[in-house]
Amino acid sequence: MTSHLPRLVAFDLDYTLWPLWIDTHISSSVKRDGDTINEVHDRYGEKVSFYHDVPQILHRLRAAELVIAACSRTSATALARQALSLLLVHAKAGDKHAKPQPAIEFFDQLEIYPGSKIKHFKQLHEKTGIPYSEMLFFDDERRNKEVESLGVTFVLVHNGLDNRTFEHGLDEWRKRHPEEVVNDVTEPGPAPSDV
Repeated sequence: MTSHLPRLVAFDLDYTLWPLWIDTHISSSVKRDGDTINEVHDRYGEKVSFYHDVPQILHRLRAAELVIAACSRTSATALARQALSLLLVHAKAGDKHAKPQPAIEFFDQLEIYPGSKIKHFKQLHEKTGIPYSEMLFFDDERRNKEVESLGVTFVLVHNGLDNRTFEHGLDEWRKRHPEEVVNDVTEPGPAPSDV
């Protein structure tokens, strides 16, 4: 039996998936050196890379067939998308024949633009049809807890997303949405014949 999971998991970008503000620490465009894994640079050599546990978490979510979303209020929309497109994530552990994937391929939905995260989640709900109660959101800014007014489960991230924070988030969501036990009760059919 699989663990009870939300249908959509969303992540902020800055200081949640990577250790910087894309709109202030990175200049103009970014580029990748060959097939370097989890690292791109701007023209001044400033690096963008995911926190250590992020690629593994993305693989776990993809394997569970959940909707994965990026929700960022950055003003550097194009730059954030470019970084996600160029960052390569290792192939799934144990799959020797698979090639690294661009990080952006893990995300089903991208809500990357300035403004309240309430708007980001209203857009996610409209596009996916997934109820807010089935959404889990990781973000490093306490002010974005406002999404809980919609019914989204919010988890505050300290020092970047790691496996411990991720598991804590899943536990919080499960506490708020315990798995409903459905008894398979059917109307009794005709009694078997004694003939």
